[in-house]
Amino acid sequence: MVAASMGAQVTIVERAGLGGAAVLTDVVPSKTLIATAEAMNRSVDSTQLGVDFNGPDGNPKTAMRANLQQINERVMRLAREQSSDIRRGLEAVGVRIVIGTGKMLDARTIEVDRGETTEIIQADAVLIAVGAHPRELATAKPDGERILNWTQIYDLQELPEDLIVVGSGVTGAEFASAFNGLGSKVTLISSREQVLPGEDSDAAAVLEDVFARRGLRVLSLSRAEKVERTDNGVIVTLGDGSKVTGTHCLVCVGSIPNTGGIGLEAAGVELTPSGHIKVDGVSRTSAPNVYAAGDCTGVFALASVAAMQGRIAVAHLIGDGVRPLKLTQVSSNIFTSPEIASVGVTEADLESGKYQGDVVKLSLQTNARAKMRGVNEGFIKIIARKGSGTVIGGVVVGAGACELIFSIALAVTQKLHVDDVANTFTVYPSLSGSISEAARRLHVYV
Repeated sequence: MVAASMGAQVTIVERAGLGGAAVLTDVVPSKTLIATAEAMNRSVDSTQLGVDFNGPDGNPKTAMRANLQQINERVMRLAREQSSDIRRGLEAVGVRIVIGTGKMLDARTIEVDRGETTEIIQADAVLIAVGAHPRELATAKPDGERILNWTQIYDLQELPEDLIVVGSGVTGAEFASAFNGLGSKVTLISSREQVLPGEDSDAAAVLEDVFARRGLRVLSLSRAEKVERTDNGVIVTLGDGSKVTGTHCLVCVGSIPNTGGIGLEAAGVELTPSGHIKVDGVSRTSAPNVYAAGDCTGVFALASVAAMQGRIAVAHLIGDGVRPLKLTQVSSNIFTSPEIASVGVTEADLESGKYQGDVVKLSLQTNARAKMRGVNEGFIKIIARKGSGTVIGGVVVGAGACELIFSIALAVTQKLHVDDVANTFTVYPSLSGSISEAARRLHVYV
């Protein structure tokens, strides 16, 4: 759409549907499912606000039931609608859409297999955005019924009674949180000491506490060696020989870039040892007129990053003004309950000596708006550069973290001083008020 708006003649080659995995099998479906789970969590937690569900045993969770068939029908309907909206938007600006499987014959020629016919497309420049697919374990092959990857979970008609999730990264943690909220008994198998390895340690600790309170079992420092199907469930064998039984198993152990068999070698596009496409700060590959964006590049696997990579690539190839991608300005969100959002420099970066900074962490338990809404966990964390007081990072844990992180991301991107944030009016009462207060506590008295 950006290229078309700049006057380029644009053709898209796509084999599944517009929007790719983010819309069809990943972000839109998973976050729609999570939204239902979050609604149920809010209902359960609202008992402390004086709402009585009168469950038969006094437990508000027993007064609700998740109809997974209906939920998944809505999930996939919204995904299809979003894909259709994208297609209409592209066609409205004159983009030609070719449904088929593309293969590069050289850096300027693409062969498209359209089933019964083949088409050759010549191009001045090519943007590769082929995404990735779920990684599979040789000893845990998905069957789409009991052993599942995250693209198959929406085919289930009934809520798993006892779900085992293998992998405690972002995808595993999100689905574990979601199905726990929907009413499944969930066991999360984590090979690390703490869930969400690589994320803010304080945030991961809050999430583990919430998991424990909600009855979600985490098996830390445990590695799944094998997943087998039984007559009515699954058995997961761990590295120490112990076994975990359940009705279903969801395997979330990373992804593989879709870079094989599409002619990248013929086009002169170099790959990393992991199979990702090598790109520079303006999304160029090793072939001068070929660019790449998204999960196939191995840069942060976020839809927002993919979109930014694409916009940067288009601006560069057309000759518009462009700023290289800066990963320290990327904000991200983990849609667990509570949500975890972050941007910029981390505390781990400070501890390693990569950056020097000051940190303030403010619990939301002291926030008036959080108290009114019955929010019992979460925090705001702001990191400022030592000496200058410039905001260089932040973390938000709590309901609506994906919205709250934007103000910190704005401060990071625009290099605002903590006083700029502190002296900006916020609404009282509001969760954003804690962002202003955290910045105020980082003020350096002269």
